[in-house]
Amino acid sequence: MATTTPTVIDPANTLTINPSAPSGIHTHTVVFLHGRGDSAPNFLSSLSRWRDSQGRTPAEVFPSFKWVIPQAPARKCYSLPQTWNQWFDVHNVKDFAEQEGVQQPGLKESVFAVRELLKTEVGLLGGRWDRIVLAGISMGGATSVHTLFNLDVPAGEDGVKRLGGFMGFACRCPFAGRETLEEMRKVLGLHDTPEGNDNTLLRNTPVLMEHNADDYLVRVEHGRGLRDILTKFGATVDWKEYPQGGHWFNSPQGVDDVIEFLKSKVVDDTIHVSQGTSKAPGLRRRSEDSTLQLQPPHTLSAILHDISHRKL
Repeated sequence: MATTTPTVIDPANTLTINPSAPSGIHTHTVVFLHGRGDSAPNFLSSLSRWRDSQGRTPAEVFPSFKWVIPQAPARKCYSLPQTWNQWFDVHNVKDFAEQEGVQQPGLKESVFAVRELLKTEVGLLGGRWDRIVLAGISMGGATSVHTLFNLDVPAGEDGVKRLGGFMGFACRCPFAGRETLEEMRKVLGLHDTPEGNDNTLLRNTPVLMEHNADDYLVRVEHGRGLRDILTKFGATVDWKEYPQGGHWFNSPQGVDDVIEFLKSKVVDDTIHVSQGTSKAPGLRRRSEDSTLQLQPPHTLSAILHDISHRKL
């Protein structure tokens, strides 16, 4: 009997920062997945305050970029009575390998949905997969990296299969014990993936990973582990580790590094990069006087910090 994959990403809950270039040109799209318990409005508002050492957001520096923020579905937590927005569930945040199978159903659904979203966005770029950047923080980064493992794209005009880039922040690799790409792909059992251990996309896609050494939720050792897995599978990883910042983005140095990565590895000489510091007009918010919390990440981080000794 044929099976269907549930709708995970609701277009009505997907928010964007539209290109702000005066010409209206749209050259690249960044699909950015938020963390566990967050929402698209809160995360987008946080990104509007994600600034480098010159006070600029990446959206301001790259005015021809579109930023897409999907929202994870609300799922009942496996080990808690609450229901949170989460790409997949987790049994124990102190030992992610414990009952790791709990992660599989939601992760499979979410990776399928993210792949479909990427296909939609690449269609708006004339089929240019090399103009797509996939990014995520925390659980969003974990989901994004499994999307990268399970994504097959056609070769571009230059004959190369690749994305424009991958960026992972404060994230880890679910099912980290798998030794090969083929074994990793078998965990989700999705169709339309590269065959066997084909790592063409991983080899050709620039990767940036950032992690704070004092991250209390996804420890930096997990981030280093993901870095090593990606390297073993053939990726070239630009690894950035910062002494402070907790379970969130590092700023301003981490944002400086994001901008440098996008400038050096993603855009080409034909793309305009803003040198100014003006606010990008393309930002779409719920309202200008929103009362959303803009601090890292929402109130959930404090909750998880308090109960991290318990199984989630």
